[in-house]
Amino acid sequence: MNKLPVSISPHLHCGRSSRNIMLDVIIALIPAVIASTIIFGFRALMLILVTVGSCVLSEYLTRKILKRPDTIKNLTAVVTGILLALNLPVTLPFWMAALGGAIAIVIVKEFFGGVGQNFVNPAITARIVLLMSFASQMSTWQPPMDYMMVGSDVVSSATYFSAVQTGQPIPSLMDMFLGVRAGSLGETCTLALLIGGIYLIARKVISPIIPLCFIGTVAILSTLLGANPLYQMMSGGLMLGAIFMATDYTTSPITRKGKIIFGIGCGIVTIAIRFFAALPEGVSYAILLMNILVPHIENLTIPKVFGEEAKAK
Repeated sequence: MNKLPVSISPHLHCGRSSRNIMLDVIIALIPAVIASTIIFGFRALMLILVTVGSCVLSEYLTRKILKRPDTIKNLTAVVTGILLALNLPVTLPFWMAALGGAIAIVIVKEFFGGVGQNFVNPAITARIVLLMSFASQMSTWQPPMDYMMVGSDVVSSATYFSAVQTGQPIPSLMDMFLGVRAGSLGETCTLALLIGGIYLIARKVISPIIPLCFIGTVAILSTLLGANPLYQMMSGGLMLGAIFMATDYTTSPITRKGKIIFGIGCGIVTIAIRFFAALPEGVSYAILLMNILVPHIENLTIPKVFGEEAKAK
């Protein structure tokens, strides 16, 4: 009689690898990369290459030093580098962007064990560290299409939130949708982000639950607070964060109820910061906070094993 080997679950494989999934994410980010290059010029593409290079090199060197297997081929470092760059202003010095990539990989990812072990999103955490360390450089916004003005100096522009606070003219809804406004590389063009999100959902890389709950919560609460929900949905890093970072496999819940709680929680914290805190934008902080709460959310929402008796109170 032949022996039947017994191994740990899962016993079925869907045929998709980490590299395959990350490749889909990169494809989904291409519209945002193209849009940022058109809106902010060739320097936007250079900034993306700098952060990607920094992330890949940091992962290679760190794993060499720690004598761990090479994981560059799974493309997670490339995705982290692109997402980090899309959260940065085009005017940020290259060395600061490279430092952000090193922080994302070395401190947030590799110090906790590498792929699948980090408890917060590396790109978001690196952005917050850069924002706290270099507040002025991280808050200098170049006007859209400014690179086309031959011989002109770079002039700082206002984002939607800063324009509202200072009473400056705000962009039209169409400009918000197409990305003709100041902001970070990847947060301005809503159209490009939606194209990428639809691709990821169609490819079943992400579930639409978290993005819909996140964006929907922001829309409902902003309406109740008397703000225009369309502006709130398309401003800041909401679309970028909800579609590409809040859905990160490692740092988001795996249960359906957990995803709903996570998305709604991100939306509530974002609105709380936007309307009642000193900071103009709260998407990054909202996702970071909810990342920390993910283990507790999963403990509360994990389905019971069939036949398990309820614990006595």
